[in-house]
Amino acid sequence: MSKLKKIFLEDSKIASDLKHRETLNFNISRYDESVKKGKLRYGNMELAKQRASYLKEKVVANLSYYLLEFEKNAINNGIEVVWARNGDEAVSEIIDVLNKNQAKLLVKSKSMISEEIELNENLEKAGFEPVETDLGEFIVQVAGEKPYHILTPAMHKSKEDVAELFNEKFNTPPNSTPEEITLFVRKKLRKKFTSAEIGVSGANFLVADVGGVALTENEGNGFMSVSFPKVHIVIAGIEKVIPSINNLQLMFPLLSALGTGQQITVYNSLLTGPKRKNESNGPEKMVIVLLDNKRSEIATEKKHFKALKCIRCGACLNTCPIYKNVGGYTYNTTYSGPIGSVITPFFKGFEAYNHLSFACTVCGACTEVCPVKIPLHELLLLNRKRSVEENHSSFAWNVGMKGYEWAFKKRKNIDIVNGWVKNKLVKINKDVLGKEKEFPVFAKNSFSKKWKLI
Repeated sequence: MSKLKKIFLEDSKIASDLKHRETLNFNISRYDESVKKGKLRYGNMELAKQRASYLKEKVVANLSYYLLEFEKNAINNGIEVVWARNGDEAVSEIIDVLNKNQAKLLVKSKSMISEEIELNENLEKAGFEPVETDLGEFIVQVAGEKPYHILTPAMHKSKEDVAELFNEKFNTPPNSTPEEITLFVRKKLRKKFTSAEIGVSGANFLVADVGGVALTENEGNGFMSVSFPKVHIVIAGIEKVIPSINNLQLMFPLLSALGTGQQITVYNSLLTGPKRKNESNGPEKMVIVLLDNKRSEIATEKKHFKALKCIRCGACLNTCPIYKNVGGYTYNTTYSGPIGSVITPFFKGFEAYNHLSFACTVCGACTEVCPVKIPLHELLLLNRKRSVEENHSSFAWNVGMKGYEWAFKKRKNIDIVNGWVKNKLVKINKDVLGKEKEFPVFAKNSFSKKWKLI
């Protein structure tokens, strides 16, 4: 069985899981309601998007300039800046920091880029204990799962699912409410915050002119992860840089409105280095790992460079009809949904991941909602074009598409055989549509043939 067919059958299976779809659609509907209200704060949302798009496009076009400015100012702030070409180098640098500080326990705020480099798995293999402190991330870590959504890691779980999981893992009451579960996790994590030697975070933005890291969150765990431990490690993609602190008044509210529907996220921090001599709180050391991982290659692409404008709000996932039906895990990659389907083939190779670009109805909804105006559906079509040009499709697929093209090019071609033959042909592979679907029965004669008989 081909890889594409296996993926298609798995997608079909999950799309037919009514409980899964009910949970996913309910959770997304709550986001839709919040985002609808969040947009009301804008008198001209389109203008805000245009400004954000222009800003990010300018940054990607001058990436090296702003990164060097950020590095210079960060170093002046007492921050150690490390450049990593790929995930292996990033993990190696982080492990080196842990070893130098004789650390074993580290607390992590929510960070998709740490998932990208499989930080938890690599640290556990090396004998360290990484603890997720975001509630959603903590839930999926306890479940032994990966984040399901860019913004909401446990979107695929209902409150009953979480209560059952915690009852199994921690012997909490089986009918625990979300408030009770949150209180339990808060107490459990407080000990981790105060005893961890290392705190790890991502970065929503790297602010070049002040050499600082901007973080936005709703739970407060992010700030606790970076303020209690003696060492704060930041992992950030090089595309996260923005020119000025003045840009945050545009980017923070836009990220909140499109991501969660809030006017502004609860906790917004700008971290500009370890604690100073006159400060009693904060980390004694701050290290920023700037990850490339083929981002610089995307930046040189004629059209695809626009994908680096992404601010990881998750809006394209929430509106995508494919994601709403098959969910995050079927993408089998760190970044799911439309943006993940665009960038993953560049990160991990078109040979293995070109199929993601075909998981798209080309409805354009993702492009419409994107706060930085990335033409996502157009980039997915360009991915398909590249896949064909580089011959990443199987021989059987290519032959099948040639046959399809010939049959549907002219009415007389498809009318060569009658309905009986067509019904036999579509049943050659019974699982081609998955076990939950089947082809409709073809009539003995097509409409055009019947028309000629009149």
